[in-house]
Amino acid sequence: MNPHSLFASAAINIGLALVTLTLFSIFKKQPSFAPIYYARRLSNGQQIHFHDEIFSFRRFLPSVSWIPRAFRVTEDEILDSSGLDALVIIRLFKFGIKFFVVCSLVGLVVLLPVNYNGQDVPYQSYHSLDSFTISNITPGSNRLWVHFSCLWILSFYGLYLLYQEYDEILVKRIQQLQKIRHRPDQFTILVREIPICSEHKARGCSVDHFFSKHYPYSYHSYQMVYKEKDLEVLLSQAESIARKIEDLRERPTANKHKREILLLDGSREDAVKISLHEDSLQVFCEKIRQLQHEIVIKQKDLPVAFVIFKSRCGAALAAQSQQHSHPLLWITEMAPEPRDVSWRTLAIPYRILPLYKIGVVLAASLLTIFFAIPVTAVQGIAKYEKLKKWFPPVMAVELIPGLSSVVTGYLPSVILKGFIYIVPFAMFGMAKLPGCISKSKEEIKACNMVFYFLVGNVFFLSVLSGSLLDEIGESFSHPKNFPSHLASAVSAQADFFMTYILTDGLSGFSLEILLPGLLFWDVIKSHTVGRGTEKDPYLYSLPYFRIIPMVSLSVLIGTVYAVVAPLLLPFLIGYFCLGYLVFINQIQDVYAIVYETCGQYWPYIHHYILVAIVLMQITMIGLFGLKSMPAASISIIPLLLLTLMFNEYCKKRFLPTFHHYSIQPVNFLTSESSSTQPLVCSSSL
Repeated sequence: MNPHSLFASAAINIGLALVTLTLFSIFKKQPSFAPIYYARRLSNGQQIHFHDEIFSFRRFLPSVSWIPRAFRVTEDEILDSSGLDALVIIRLFKFGIKFFVVCSLVGLVVLLPVNYNGQDVPYQSYHSLDSFTISNITPGSNRLWVHFSCLWILSFYGLYLLYQEYDEILVKRIQQLQKIRHRPDQFTILVREIPICSEHKARGCSVDHFFSKHYPYSYHSYQMVYKEKDLEVLLSQAESIARKIEDLRERPTANKHKREILLLDGSREDAVKISLHEDSLQVFCEKIRQLQHEIVIKQKDLPVAFVIFKSRCGAALAAQSQQHSHPLLWITEMAPEPRDVSWRTLAIPYRILPLYKIGVVLAASLLTIFFAIPVTAVQGIAKYEKLKKWFPPVMAVELIPGLSSVVTGYLPSVILKGFIYIVPFAMFGMAKLPGCISKSKEEIKACNMVFYFLVGNVFFLSVLSGSLLDEIGESFSHPKNFPSHLASAVSAQADFFMTYILTDGLSGFSLEILLPGLLFWDVIKSHTVGRGTEKDPYLYSLPYFRIIPMVSLSVLIGTVYAVVAPLLLPFLIGYFCLGYLVFINQIQDVYAIVYETCGQYWPYIHHYILVAIVLMQITMIGLFGLKSMPAASISIIPLLLLTLMFNEYCKKRFLPTFHHYSIQPVNFLTSESSSTQPLVCSSSL
C-alpha cells in the first residue's frame, strides 16, 4: 500500500466521521429522537430538557457540547450510576490512551528516525511506507539494539500499567461487594442435579433434608425452580392482548372535529374490539391461574433449586465445596442476582452440557473456516501491485484517477469490518447454548470466543495471507533473500492495520454513537405501525461481548506493531480517545445496565492485553532472527519468561478475589466504613 492509499483512507474516514458526528449533534437536540439518544435517562424517569421553541434555529446547529460533558464525567459517577462493569470498559480505553501515548513518544522520537536512516542505499520495496518500519534496517545492523531496548522498556511499562489497573479494580470490586453485602443473592446458592427423595418422591423434600443435615446452623430455606413453558407462552399472549387494549383506548383523537359520523362508527368499532379482547384476556388469565396451582406446579419441578442461608459465610462455604462424592450430584455455586439469571438454561440437564459445548466448537470452527475467504480476498485487494502482475484485468481500476487509492486504501478495511460486525452476535448466540446460569457468564464466554476468533482470523490470517501474496514472485526471483522478504512482508502489513484502525475507530465509533439502524427503524415505525402513538425508549443492554473483544484486538495490533512500525501508534491514540468519548456518552444516556458482576470482566481483559505483550515479544524474537541478530533474539527470552511469571503472580494475587467469595474482610480499603465492616455478614434474612 502506498502513501496515497493511506491518505485516501484517512480522508474518507475523517470525512465520514465528521459528517456522522455532526448529524449526531443535531439529532440529539431533537425531541422526537429522545427515545433513541436518551433511552436510559427516559427509562429511569429523568426529564430531558430541550429548547422550548418548536422550530428553534439552535436545534439545527451542530455543536460539540457532548464532548466536554463526557470529559467532565468522573469514575465515581460512572461507578454509582452504571456499576463497575461499565467502568471497566472506560478503564480499558484509558489504559489504551496511557499505554500508547508513551509508545508513541518512544516510537516517533527514537524508533522512527532510526528506521528511516536504517540503510545507506535507498530501500527498494513495493511498500514505500516500509522506510518507516523495522524492515528498513540492514540485517545485522547495530541499530537493531535500539529496537531491543525499546522492546524491554515498553514491555515493562505495559506490565506496570496492567498491575496498577488490576490492583485498583480489585479495590473497587471489594468496595462494591461491601455495598451489596446485604442483598439477598449474597446469601443464596444455586444447586443443580438434585436427586429425588426416595421417601416422599419429591426433590424439594430432598433439598430440605440434605441442607438441614449438613448445614444445620446456617441453612434457612429453599425455592425450587419449575419448568413452565406453557405458562410463559400464555403470559406473553396475555401481555400482547393487554397492549392491544391499551392502544385502542389511547388511539389519538386528533381528527375528532372533521367527520363526526365516521368518528362515531370508529368509536363503536373500537369498543367492540376492546370488549372482544377483554374476553380473550379473561380466558388467558383463567388458564394462567390453573397452571399456577400448587399441585400442577409441583409436577413440573426441575432438579434445580435456590438455597438460602442465614449468613454469607454459610452461603460461601456451601457454594465453594463439593457436596457429594459423586461430582455430578448436588452441584453448587453462588447464585447470580435475579436480573442476571438465565432462566431458560436452568432447564438444560447438567449431564448433557458437554454435547452443547461440542456443538459450539463445531459451529465456531465452521464460522472460522468461512471467514478465511473474505479475509484472503481483502488482502488480495490491498495487495493491488501484486494483483496487477497475476491478474492484469484489475488494471482497469487505474482508468479513473484516484480510484486505485480508494480501492486499496479504504475498501479492504470496510469489507473486513463489515464481515466482522456479524461475528460478535453469532458468537453470543453460540455462547448461550452451553447452559450458563447467568447472562453475565454468557457474555464473558462470548467475549473469549470473539477475541480469539478475531486474533486468529483478523490478525494472524491477515498477516499470513498478506505475506503469502507478497512472496509469490519474490521467492522465485531472489530465493536467497527469502528470510528478509518475509520479515519485510510481516512488517509491511502495518499499513493495512493503519487503515483498519482508522475505519474501526473513526467510522465505527461515529456510527456507534449515531445509531443509524435505530434511526432508520424509528422513521419506518413512525410512519407505519407506530404512527400517532407515544414512543417508548429504545433500551438495550450494554454489549460487553462486542465492545471488549474489538477494543482488545486494537490493543493487540498496536502492541505487536509498537516496535515494528511506530507510525501506527498515533492512529491508536485517536482511536482510544474517540472511543472513550463515545462510550461515556452511550453508558450515561443510551445503554441499560441489566446486571452487575462487580468487575469480573477485568481478569479477561488483563489476559487479552497480556497475550498482546507476549505476542509482541515472540514477534520480535522472530524478526531479530530474520535480521541476523541471534544475540538479540536469545536476550528476549528472559523478558518473555518474566512476563509469564508476572502473569502467574497476578493469577495468585488478584484472580481468586474475582472467582471466590472471601470470608475475612480486607484491610487495604480506602474508606473507613469499608475497612471496618466485615465482608461476611451474620445477620439473617
